[in-house]
Amino acid sequence: MVSQNSTLADAEHLLLIGFDSAIVVDLIAPLTAAGYAIKMGTPGDIAARPWVLVLCAPAIPGMGALDLLAALRDAATTTMAGLLVVGSTADLARSPASPEADGAGIQRLVWPFRPEQLVGTVQAMVRNRPVVAIRKLRQPARRPKHYFLKEEGLIVVAQQEHRDLKLGRAPADSFLVSIRLDELHQYRARLDPDSFQDVWDQLAGLVQLDAFSDQRIAIGDHGDAILLVPSSSKRQMMRWLGLLARAINSHPFALKGQFTHFSPVIGFAALSKSRDASQALRHARRAADQAALHMDMQPVAYQTGMLDKGKAFAPKTPAKGRSSKKAPKPAEPSWFGRFIARHTLVWQYIFTTMLGLVVPFFIYLGMDAIGLDISDAVYVCVVVMLVATALSIWAEGFLALKRIDPPASPASPYPAASAIIAAYLPNEAPIIEDTVRAFLRLQYPGQLQVILAYNTPKDMPEVEERLQQIARENPRFWAMRVGTSTSKAQNVNAALPYTTGEFIAVFDADHQPDPESFRRAWRWISHGADVVQGHCFIRNGADSWVSKMVAVEFEQIYAVSHPGRARLHGFGIFGGSNGYWRADLLRELRMHGFMLTEDIDSSMRAVVRGRKIISDPYLVSRELAPETLSALTKQRLRWAQGWFQISMKWVVPALRSPDLSLRQKIGMMQLLAWREVYPWVSMQILPLIAFWAVQAGSLDRIDWFVPLFVVTSLFTLTTGPGQIFFVYKLADPEIRKHRSWFWFFLFTSTFFYSGLKNAWGRMAHLKEAMGEKAWVVTARKKV
Repeated sequence: MVSQNSTLADAEHLLLIGFDSAIVVDLIAPLTAAGYAIKMGTPGDIAARPWVLVLCAPAIPGMGALDLLAALRDAATTTMAGLLVVGSTADLARSPASPEADGAGIQRLVWPFRPEQLVGTVQAMVRNRPVVAIRKLRQPARRPKHYFLKEEGLIVVAQQEHRDLKLGRAPADSFLVSIRLDELHQYRARLDPDSFQDVWDQLAGLVQLDAFSDQRIAIGDHGDAILLVPSSSKRQMMRWLGLLARAINSHPFALKGQFTHFSPVIGFAALSKSRDASQALRHARRAADQAALHMDMQPVAYQTGMLDKGKAFAPKTPAKGRSSKKAPKPAEPSWFGRFIARHTLVWQYIFTTMLGLVVPFFIYLGMDAIGLDISDAVYVCVVVMLVATALSIWAEGFLALKRIDPPASPASPYPAASAIIAAYLPNEAPIIEDTVRAFLRLQYPGQLQVILAYNTPKDMPEVEERLQQIARENPRFWAMRVGTSTSKAQNVNAALPYTTGEFIAVFDADHQPDPESFRRAWRWISHGADVVQGHCFIRNGADSWVSKMVAVEFEQIYAVSHPGRARLHGFGIFGGSNGYWRADLLRELRMHGFMLTEDIDSSMRAVVRGRKIISDPYLVSRELAPETLSALTKQRLRWAQGWFQISMKWVVPALRSPDLSLRQKIGMMQLLAWREVYPWVSMQILPLIAFWAVQAGSLDRIDWFVPLFVVTSLFTLTTGPGQIFFVYKLADPEIRKHRSWFWFFLFTSTFFYSGLKNAWGRMAHLKEAMGEKAWVVTARKKV
């Protein structure tokens, strides 16, 4: 007999069999972090080495879980006799494996699960595994080598597929895929060809986990892996490649005795839409170039007009003939067209206001003309909706009154942390040095890395040289210019592969966090939070009447609404800055630059997967508010349109998510669907009164003292003052000392600002319908 500890050093590997990419992503990261080495293989790998544990899917083609356990024991090459079956509740119910199947050796784990639940189960099984005799330990097998075609060989095979498509002999389209590992080029000067081959072998293993059975793979001449995937569709490709990107991103690649992570860059093109296979491969690589601009792990399908890497996407206008004549210059717009272009916001405001007031009024008149008076029913619905909104506002306020702090001590020692500051340098050049120095003054007991990820359309030698001088003086600071970036999301994604922290904080360029902020954030995260959203505090409130108004509004948002809503509905949101993420989660989700509010989009992707977002109003960071109504309007229109995009994208997935409770789904409906309806509903009392006046003959003949109208009107009118009470009670002391600001905000919100915010919401709907996607940065000045 051999003791358990005598073979432990040889048995620190876990074998994973039969999982698709979605589950593998959730298995690899926590197990690797717990110190286990992962091998993904097949039942044939069971006898290759002494596995400490085998994890398998409930169903493997040709082999059930009990058969797999028998194979483990028959091999008799391991000190382990345990098997962990992982799958969804439905898959496990159909599996022959059950806790009472043979009394020992098999356990089950329902997916999805919390990382600590997985690690705890594995550790318990390892500790309690029975000791068996070892017949003969085989030498640990080398990583299996995969057969790769050369690029020209794959082109030959793809060209045959192309011919079959043209002749109608293929059941569906075929695709060429280009996969790059973005950070791999950093190792080229230090690694030999065998090491690179080992990386491609590991990539091939991930590709084959959940791939189409008859695909081909080659190592390309441009440092990429090329896949030929026959008989598929664009929709299937997007889904599969998205799962593959997640698997690659979370996989710890073994490289010369250490583990590293790579960011996948994936582009693909349809063979049927290309002249030949060579052109399809060029198209796939151009699509990968576009994917590399964003680094958000989203596979990109080739579209006509994609240019080379570093250039903007510019769809081409199809040529209508072979004439060599120059295209005529577009006609100069008329004076009316120029007038409309100069006053776009004005006419959008007028149009949406008339749409919300005039159209309902004529609907009421038309329905009344045919004998159907719907005004009373509409009135009851409007009143119920307004009262429900007022009740939720009061509930959020009362729930926010209770102060909730993180545990006094972290669950584990303070680890390395990273801060990413995203900046658009021409706009933020006056403030960026002050921001960087504020971060370098932060008090944190662990290693704190500060990365300034910025983009600029032109060189700024003086500012950039000063930033490099700060970097030379402070080794933990890095000024990283993202050459191909045009957005905050691209800056953050570009910096992620270079972060070293166990948790990562994301900030805008005008933020200056409190000295203790990283300590407080880790106390939350170490005790189970996945994301912590802090309190964004306005530090230039005295500069203008607009910034004064926004200063109080931000206290309403971050001191009352965010924590109150999180407690009412059971989830928080990440607001784009002063947010602290588990590093593995942020690297998995990234930020999507095609969304106007990429921060809320990343929040939704975390929440619908069951991740925990905490809202902490005492985790403070100071930022700058817009100082003019014009700047505020541009900022809030972008926010409103971005929220509309989020609502359209996430309402249905949130309602269908198995990871959300009924309470959370109701909260999602209020947060997403109701916020888009409310700007239109809030104005419906006016067309109703106008209709009743026409119906009665004049305003004097309307009965204004209907009990329902009086009571609900009084109740909703108290909401504004009530909310200001909560804001004053919970505001940061630096804001609360300015009592006049709160009276000013009560006045402006009652008679001006609340209506303007509703108008921005309606205008955002029109902008989205018209296809306006312009990103307007907020002007900054040094304070």
